[in-house]
Amino acid sequence: MKKAGIVLMVGRPNVGKSTLLNNILGNKVSITSPKPQTTRFPIEAVYEDERGQLIFIDTPGLFKKANDRLAKIVNRRTTEALKGDYDMVMYVIDKTRHRSFEEGRVLGEIRKIKKPVILVINKDDVTGEDCTPEYVFMYDEVDAVHTVSALKRKHFKPLMERLFSYATRNYPIMNTTGMPTPSLNLTSRIYLQEIIREKIYLFTRQELPYKTGVKVDEITERDNGVLYIHAIIFTTDVRYKKMLIGREGLMITEIGRAARKEIETASNKKVYLDIIVEVDPNWQERLNE
Repeated sequence: MKKAGIVLMVGRPNVGKSTLLNNILGNKVSITSPKPQTTRFPIEAVYEDERGQLIFIDTPGLFKKANDRLAKIVNRRTTEALKGDYDMVMYVIDKTRHRSFEEGRVLGEIRKIKKPVILVINKDDVTGEDCTPEYVFMYDEVDAVHTVSALKRKHFKPLMERLFSYATRNYPIMNTTGMPTPSLNLTSRIYLQEIIREKIYLFTRQELPYKTGVKVDEITERDNGVLYIHAIIFTTDVRYKKMLIGREGLMITEIGRAARKEIETASNKKVYLDIIVEVDPNWQERLNE
């Protein structure tokens, strides 16, 4: 009999949660970048096979020191997700990184949870310094421990078996008829915004991505079957707007083209992506909308 469950993914920034989720699903769902704070919203995605269905919620990493408005919003959204509806927690750590204040913040939240917690030690493929001994004390505080390589898809099978062992809900939680498997909610404006933001990370340099926010304000399927998406990139200053648009519009064209291709691949639809850039010094407040 098929079963279903909801998996909440937590961890400090840049431990590989997004890469792990993307490779479990085989779809690009979360932003993967060497820069911290790249996932700003909890993102929901669906995995389904002959055993049943798992809903993954990928949360932003928790920051110990939330000194700016954006970091505070990110922390609040993750803390809210920890209080939500889920069946198990997948707590991801990076074996190449020493424990820090950020890890203490995550562990403090984990200790409040009354659901099964699976500790996932990522980057098994990386040679060099191994900080795993610093995390051994956690083994007694969690229900299971798994070592994986998110990047190379190593040791996924026992991890997935473990996750399904904690899935106790009736199947299905979400109707995925007509959706690709693995799948995600393609009507999610948050998902589309995350794709566009990632392309900003890929095509721009230094601190510009942290000066920008993305809002998708229209998703319409036209009579010819084309999915029309209108998005606004907000930034804090006119000079950043010029950088985003680029000389003769080349930068915004590249960002839009890359985002459109990824959305088309995921949705199996023709996409018209219309992006404009606006200056709004208070764009971070829009994360509350």
